[in-house]
Amino acid sequence: MDPSCEECIKGTIHRGQPLGKEEMVHGLNTYVIGNRTNPRGIVVIYSDIFGLPLPNNKLIADAYAKSGEWLVYLPDFFKGDPVPLKIADLLIPTDATKQSALAKYTGMLAKAPSFIMWMTRHKEAPTNKICMDFLQALRRATPRSQKIGMVGFCWGGKYAIRAGLENNMIEIDGKKMPLVDAAVALHPSNLCFPDDVEALVVPVTFGWGLEDTGVKIEQKGKVEEIHSKAKKNGRKLPEIEHKVYKPGRHGFAVRGNPDDPLERACLEDSMTQGLDWLAKWL
Repeated sequence: MDPSCEECIKGTIHRGQPLGKEEMVHGLNTYVIGNRTNPRGIVVIYSDIFGLPLPNNKLIADAYAKSGEWLVYLPDFFKGDPVPLKIADLLIPTDATKQSALAKYTGMLAKAPSFIMWMTRHKEAPTNKICMDFLQALRRATPRSQKIGMVGFCWGGKYAIRAGLENNMIEIDGKKMPLVDAAVALHPSNLCFPDDVEALVVPVTFGWGLEDTGVKIEQKGKVEEIHSKAKKNGRKLPEIEHKVYKPGRHGFAVRGNPDDPLERACLEDSMTQGLDWLAKWL
């Protein structure tokens, strides 16, 4: 492993070397780990913007595969163009207490042009198509008896939720099917209301950070309000769950500080939240 990545590993409770392998799956380079012979189901992980180069993301996939029940896919939805890890250490430092406000904002100012350019390369429509094309191919290739779950972190949280929307269902053998059977969305960013959450057809569990500056806790209330109105208007919704993490600073489920007891609890409890949800619905 590149020595420059050693600091990244400190941002997760899952210390160590990733154990999976990268291979092509439905057109995308994908980190694969878990039960390849007789899995109970398939779990697709859509990472934060730092993608496969961030060891934390691969180690999270390893943790989801640890039980032996799941075949876990972590696709490179960014097609080799994630946000550089140097920006990860700036935006979401493992230990926020060691970063001065001056260092953070001068650093952000310096990195802003490259980040803006990255955003222009990953606009909503093509980004959405890459994800949904992968999920459609996966659903068509997966035996009907096998279920698919999706876990999304931050940037990926939006697409994990979208995978469970009615308008993304596809027809297989004359029957309409959702792309996934259950979803987990942890600090999901850039949500479009009400479109991204209103017409859900699969169970979703949300994880929100109380002190998340990137995904405000108020978003939880917006989602609940949309679902409440939808029910009043006669829409039958699947089971929806919300959990709030404290302190829950941005990136708490991926880059929380394991040396801080409260942040470690956020890391561990959000992992348990996802695993419990998949075990319940897949």
